[in-house]
Amino acid sequence: MPTKAYAVQNATSPVAPFEIERREPRERDVVIEITHCGVCHSDVHQARNEWRSSLYPMVPGHEIVGKVTRTGAKVKKLAVGDTAGVGCLIDSCRTCASCKEGLEQYCEGGMVGTYNGYEKGSKQIAFGGYSERIVVDEDFVLKVSPKLDPARVAPLLCAGITTWSPLRHWKVSKGQRVGIVGLGGLGHMGVKLARALGAEVVVFTTSANKKGDALALGAHEVVLSRDAAQMAAQAGRFDFVLDTVSAPHDYNATIALLKRDGALTLVGAPPTPAEIMGFGLIMKRRSVGGSLIGGIKETQEMLDFCAQHEIMSDVEVIPITKINEAYERMVKGDVKYRFVIDIATLRA
Repeated sequence: MPTKAYAVQNATSPVAPFEIERREPRERDVVIEITHCGVCHSDVHQARNEWRSSLYPMVPGHEIVGKVTRTGAKVKKLAVGDTAGVGCLIDSCRTCASCKEGLEQYCEGGMVGTYNGYEKGSKQIAFGGYSERIVVDEDFVLKVSPKLDPARVAPLLCAGITTWSPLRHWKVSKGQRVGIVGLGGLGHMGVKLARALGAEVVVFTTSANKKGDALALGAHEVVLSRDAAQMAAQAGRFDFVLDTVSAPHDYNATIALLKRDGALTLVGAPPTPAEIMGFGLIMKRRSVGGSLIGGIKETQEMLDFCAQHEIMSDVEVIPITKINEAYERMVKGDVKYRFVIDIATLRA
């Protein structure tokens, strides 16, 4: 199926019109006509080969929402006309311990990313959501409630699940005190989800001008992390802290916020190693962990929870022709809080 898309040809080229071929659906495949695709900061990293792993030509995009237009003969989960989503992965080995537990993101054989990888068992590069349509095995397609705005749902497929998975794994619940470090695309979803889970939510930010936004999103309190006195007042008060920041910063100051047996979990990935002082962990049996997106089962759980609580991302919808401008603005932090491409503008 000839398909219009936007792609990068190398690490320095702009994102520009490109035509790709999508496969005809196999018996377990779902064809989705894409209506919206979120723009993740990892799209920029991958497009510009900043992680030194990029394959070209590359069609980015792993926050995909659209309508099912065709299904293979053995598809049971979705039907033509359903609203559906595709997140960060489109396949895995399906046989390892992680896959059997519904944690395909940790597949021991290597998960198949929605883009910038090879489709399972082939040398065909997988192309992402900056395109008219996508064809995916039903096991890696999510059901999306028609009650929700598809533009605002799209970032849930990455920013939403990336924050939901650690909140659930570390059993965040009513009555706990939870810190969210950073208020960007990930952090704003962390605030909304932790609040809906019943936690008392405190945002830690270096930007004083984000206080109003954080409170409007559901935070109970906002702490300026550059202020030593404000940080000292919060020491030892938190059950769980989710750190969404990818710029280098001091983890020891954040560890000091934790109660005994408290956990700091990282979903941001700074480019340089960080020092962690052992005594900060030892003295109160604190722990530091990390978390990667989420499996298909928990992603569906997150989407259902968001539908129940009417939780969606705060977005700025753009035409596909503004994608290069959006990349530059995103690098500068100039977005509240996620860009989403209206794919109808690609078809125009």
